[in-house]
Amino acid sequence: MAFLIILITCFVIILATSQPCQTPDDFVAATSPGHIIIGGLFAIHEKMLSSEDSPRRPQIQECVGFEISVFLQTLAMIHSIEMINNSTLLSGVKLGYEIYDTCTEVTVAMAATLRFLSKFNCSRDTVEFKCDYSSYMPRVKAVIGSGYSEITMAVSRMLNLQLMPQVGFESTAEILSDKIHFPSFLRTVPSDFHQIKAMAHLIQKSGWNWIGIITTDDDYGQLALNTFIIQAEANNVCIAFKEVLPAFLSDNTIEVRINRTLKKIILEAQLLGVLKNVTFTDGWNSFHFDAHGDLNTGYDVVLWKEINGHMTVTKMAEYDLQNDVFIIPDQETKNEFRNLKQIQSKCSKECSPGQMKKTTRSQHICCYECENCPENHYINQTDMPHCLLCNNKTHWAPVRRTMCFEKEVEYLNWNDSLAILLLILSLLGIIFVLVVGIIFTRNLNTPVVKSSGGLRVCYVILLCHFLNFASTSFFIGEPQDFTCKTRQTMFGVSFTLCISCILTKSLKILLAFSFDPKLQKFLKCLYRPILIIFTCTGIQVVICTLWLIFAAPTVEVNVSLPRVIILECEEGSILAFGTMLGYIAILAFICFIFAFKGRKLPENYNEAKFITFGMLIYFIAWITFIPIYATTFGKYVPAVEIIVILISNYGILCCTFIPKCYVIICKQEINTKSAFLKMIYSYSSHSVSSIALSPASLDSMSGNVTMTNPSSSGKSATWQKSKDLQAQAFAHICRENATSVSKTLPRKRMSSI
Repeated sequence: MAFLIILITCFVIILATSQPCQTPDDFVAATSPGHIIIGGLFAIHEKMLSSEDSPRRPQIQECVGFEISVFLQTLAMIHSIEMINNSTLLSGVKLGYEIYDTCTEVTVAMAATLRFLSKFNCSRDTVEFKCDYSSYMPRVKAVIGSGYSEITMAVSRMLNLQLMPQVGFESTAEILSDKIHFPSFLRTVPSDFHQIKAMAHLIQKSGWNWIGIITTDDDYGQLALNTFIIQAEANNVCIAFKEVLPAFLSDNTIEVRINRTLKKIILEAQLLGVLKNVTFTDGWNSFHFDAHGDLNTGYDVVLWKEINGHMTVTKMAEYDLQNDVFIIPDQETKNEFRNLKQIQSKCSKECSPGQMKKTTRSQHICCYECENCPENHYINQTDMPHCLLCNNKTHWAPVRRTMCFEKEVEYLNWNDSLAILLLILSLLGIIFVLVVGIIFTRNLNTPVVKSSGGLRVCYVILLCHFLNFASTSFFIGEPQDFTCKTRQTMFGVSFTLCISCILTKSLKILLAFSFDPKLQKFLKCLYRPILIIFTCTGIQVVICTLWLIFAAPTVEVNVSLPRVIILECEEGSILAFGTMLGYIAILAFICFIFAFKGRKLPENYNEAKFITFGMLIYFIAWITFIPIYATTFGKYVPAVEIIVILISNYGILCCTFIPKCYVIICKQEINTKSAFLKMIYSYSSHSVSSIALSPASLDSMSGNVTMTNPSSSGKSATWQKSKDLQAQAFAHICRENATSVSKTLPRKRMSSI
């Protein structure tokens, strides 16, 4: 034991001075003969002695900067080999070793590697060039080291020529797991991939996203930096700064190195294959190399804390590579681990759910402002880069929401206050129609009812008004295909029938009081009441039928509004809808023209004036309807059309029947045949200077009429003919009252119309 201490002391002195290499044997740091030689590469010195000038001779320089920790690793290797030799593990076989000091230089390590590859039992250190090294016997059978990944990669590429096993104890570069480029390399420490993954996991678990990186300028540091940046970006972690330090520093407090030594070496024919399959334990855990040559070990998570001016290192957890989890031994350590979250390492406060991160080009991605999600967008997590869009067809969301809400389905409901008001107005209209029908039925034989075209015509008009009022109910409630198709056609046909009946009445009035012979002749040919009604209404029926066949109205789900879904009737064809309304407007305009020409009839008979007012109300209502209907959206679109239907229907109904009902109820004295004929006589006396009415012509419905003028007996035959035609028209209007004329007027000769 004393000898061993003296040997180690001498070894330390020799290594500490590290004389320049004069011969190859001087290059060896430590050696021991044996049947099988194990090579070792250790960075016992920190660096080579540098000169001010660049090297002028190709020689190995003197090394300086003794590393006691690496020296202890070297002794651990020697001790392990001596323990194997002193055991029965390899009976009859002695292990030797050749250990070299790489001086933390690739060139020195490469020189040592050349000696490892030299031919076995050769008097000179020579390396033969061969295309196949299967039968080649190098002097060294396996290599331990070296420490730094940069040196290990260079050495491993040379050892790959002979597939010489190399076991690394500190080299953690991720690229060394690539068995295509480094097939003979094994290591007893995890790859940097797992280390970086554990670091990224720890940062994410602590809730940090704004960190700095300090690395070294060698291959190990650069590869680790690149991999960590990728992992950080994947976890939305930003790099505040990157600091690259020299790889080799004399201050040991900057680097913390974990020493993993070889536990057992078994010699067989295929050493590399055996090493890949070896399994060993440390008393508690079992270890083996995986397919990448990495040992299935993990990491210790340590916490550096300054207590009373002294830095202490405390183990907090173990990182399990296979399960990607942190194993925490006790509750106290778990609480300490949770306290890491209290350390704030963020550039900006996290955005709460309902807010998104907003960055500018000049800002770092981890430096941002929180902005509320706009309408119809949501976020249910924190620190999301963008808001998620709701399904605009079925859902919506107000500003700054964490979820979407289903859109409410809306239509003009029966419970809606406006719908109830419109229904009341429609019901009142129906009641008014029924009341008018009853009044006219009870006063069937009065001149007012007869002058209105008779009870049949009045019933038809009242029935049309009834259907118009009833059609408004199809605009209310949940739209169905039946109601969508029925409401427009029902209104269109019934309103057309109503206007057609009023058109015949206007034409009849114009025919009765027209003084133009040519116009009167034309109107006589045109006046065919039944044919006019059936033709006008039939055209509308054809229009509506074609509409229903080729482009029928259907139920449409309108999702264009942001918060609601509107169930509405899509008219199918705007052209057909416009044609239907336009055709009614044409008939109404013709009716208006005819009625306007007869507006100056006798006061008690002046139905044309009220027809004119009714048509004006219709035009005003529907001209107003077009822009309002085109610019209105939502569930109240049907209400607009209902209002227009009610206005036009009430206007025509009131202008047509209220004056007559007023006469029937309040002016019964003028609702007689005598009063009616007196009114006609008064109107005629103002139209011509002298009128002679023949009793025979009144008794007969179309008696001969003789026209005389007491003040102008010399009028021409043309004037006489015009008066005759006018008299015939008047006789046609008065046929219902002609039989009673002789009882109410004196029998004397008067001028006639």
